[in-house]
Amino acid sequence: MLADLRRTLADRYGTSDERRLDSTLRRAGRLVVPVRFHVIHNGRRGWLSNKDVRRQISTLNAAYGGAKGGVDTHVRFRLASHGHTDSAAWFYSPRLYENSMKRRLRKGGRNTLNVYTAAVGTDVLGFSTFPQWYRRKPHMDGVVIDYRSLPGGSFRHYDRGYTAVHEIGHWLGLFHTFENGCRTPGDGIADTPYEARPAEGCPYSRDTCRQRGRDPIHNFMDYAHDSCMREFTAGQGRRIRAAWAAYRAPRRGARSVDLGTGPAAGALSVGAPR
Repeated sequence: MLADLRRTLADRYGTSDERRLDSTLRRAGRLVVPVRFHVIHNGRRGWLSNKDVRRQISTLNAAYGGAKGGVDTHVRFRLASHGHTDSAAWFYSPRLYENSMKRRLRKGGRNTLNVYTAAVGTDVLGFSTFPQWYRRKPHMDGVVIDYRSLPGGSFRHYDRGYTAVHEIGHWLGLFHTFENGCRTPGDGIADTPYEARPAEGCPYSRDTCRQRGRDPIHNFMDYAHDSCMREFTAGQGRRIRAAWAAYRAPRRGARSVDLGTGPAAGALSVGAPR
């Protein structure tokens, strides 16, 4: 998928250099992502209130804004709508019924984040599509998370809302920090050190690969407990903005971007809900 990202950036903007492109993307202002939040439940089981949903949105903004200790990725989230669907089948088997569920409920275009909550399970707490997949199956685009992983949820060690932070990282174009283990290119980001395997619990410190740097056990794209997670890196922020420009930004017809200087713009709201 990294090769596809580079080809797409070069085709759309005339360069695949993420650092060079990023200076222009950041001048355009923050990315404000509209969120369509779909609560799947079975009667009272799985029901989430408006307050629950808004707490999750606040957690996303804190994590992606650097409030937990990492960098500010310049991505923010705005709740555009949320609704409830009472379906035992969808609630207990969201993987099995993913296609029908998303076909019925999904709203918006490539730049609208659709989040679905259900009883995903205990081994896998959520799953997500990548931005590269949108062009082939747009109706499947989105993130599914277990309702018990929201802030204040009942999943021990995974109750701060960081499952959504992690899965939305995939939706925005990030891989796991342990992608490819100790083999090149890892996750393709220079400032997330190589990591042989996922972190478990909250290790004090760990170094599983010979390459420079200790394992990024506190990164939101690892598998540590929520209490251990706190950061995205500057490189991950650049990758998010590059992937957005390649796959989720509105098509404007231009094949290249002005890489010169120009006045800074205000906050940019992308993907207004339809």
